[in-house]
Amino acid sequence: MSPPLVVDIDGTLTRPFGRGLDPRVFDPLREWEEPVVLATGKAAPYPVALCHFIGIPELVVAENGGVTVTEDRLVVVGDRAGADAVAREYEAAGFDLGWEGVDTINRWRETELAVSTDRPVDPLAAIAADHDLTVVDTGYAYHVTDTDRSKGRALASVAPDLDIELDDCLAIGDSENDVSTFERVGRSFAVANADDAAKAAADEVLDEPHADGTLSVLSRFA
Repeated sequence: MSPPLVVDIDGTLTRPFGRGLDPRVFDPLREWEEPVVLATGKAAPYPVALCHFIGIPELVVAENGGVTVTEDRLVVVGDRAGADAVAREYEAAGFDLGWEGVDTINRWRETELAVSTDRPVDPLAAIAADHDLTVVDTGYAYHVTDTDRSKGRALASVAPDLDIELDDCLAIGDSENDVSTFERVGRSFAVANADDAAKAAADEVLDEPHADGTLSVLSRFA
């Protein structure tokens, strides 16, 4: 039987160069026999909708651990007041969050804020530190978040609800926000495009990048 699966989205279920989700992952995830948890830095509506459209139970760790969703429970840890204060100071210093038009990246966030990676990170990190917050670089955004939140901690909190043991879980990811997950599960994989932190923490670094790497793991353990 397939092990419980924890999988990141951006950089892990996607095509290269920001070209969106790779639809080849849909059927293997739908056919997976054990629970599939989507663990992401995105706001919860995105992974919840993805679960819905793939046709799998809505099991989600969102906002880098700030929000968890299971079939009968939604838990929000903390709020985004501190991150909002950081954003105000960052903007007062002459910067902006980097999202043009309607900011759907942050519109539904409840515990953190995301800043485009083409904006200066050093002043952002300095302001965040003044508010006892941290900046996590997921490769797709800089996330202003609480130092106590992580995907791994959130996963541990929902594991009893899902009746799974973390030692039985398999995880796939690509960035530093996946390290806390890798540290808690039984076996972890970093896709070839992963950052140095994820590669160092993973049990195995895959030869294939992005969705190709994920598909190689899914076929191996299906």
